[in-house]
Amino acid sequence: MLATPIYIICSPSPQVGKTLIARVLSEFLLLKDGTALSFDVNLKEPSLLDYLPKITETADVTDTYGKMQLMDPLIIHDRVPKVIDLGFHAFDEFFKMCEEIGFLKETARRYVAPIILFIAGADRISFRGYDMLRRQIPPASLVTVHNEFALRGGLPEVMDGERVLRISALPPFLKRYIDRLGFSFTGYLRDEKDWSTELHQWIRRNYTMFRDLESSLMLRRSYRSRGTNIESLRCTKAT
Repeated sequence: MLATPIYIICSPSPQVGKTLIARVLSEFLLLKDGTALSFDVNLKEPSLLDYLPKITETADVTDTYGKMQLMDPLIIHDRVPKVIDLGFHAFDEFFKMCEEIGFLKETARRYVAPIILFIAGADRISFRGYDMLRRQIPPASLVTVHNEFALRGGLPEVMDGERVLRISALPPFLKRYIDRLGFSFTGYLRDEKDWSTELHQWIRRNYTMFRDLESSLMLRRSYRSRGTNIESLRCTKAT
């Protein structure tokens, strides 16, 4: 039995592409599973709610009531994948709350799998945020995202770990095209018959990357729950 995944898209820095990645991931999950639920904790930036109003709820972590309203549906093993678009202004408070309430232990007990997608940056606040997450989040649940549109050049060495997703940059005219409120990634795949277009390939590549990430993380969690050592299993298959 697979756990219910929760994807937390985050960065302590503004304008690094969190909402774009949350949009692509939400549409992928909706296409793959037929259902998905997204939470917009990002009201001071371009809002996920504006792009995907049918599957998105707003959330607030500035008061106790808002925190409860967000956390209650996250710890339910209902097989509905969830995406949190966590605004930079809520980064510290959200993970402080997670640590205080034992969020990771509670999700493990309830068969829910949080996956932290940290959008890398080269500024001091990004390094500080990443260091905090490395101390709080198990390595298997922490994934670095290199958004080439926001972070030109190479990924900082300290963030270039085992799990890295690389989102290639689109030309500015295509970036403006997908930023339109009525644009749908899945709709484009269905309507555009020319698979050779740069945008078609970009969407398919990212969908495939998210599929592979979920398969890898869910498989690892499944083996861990049965007490199986993955490295031993790999060695056994190799021989």
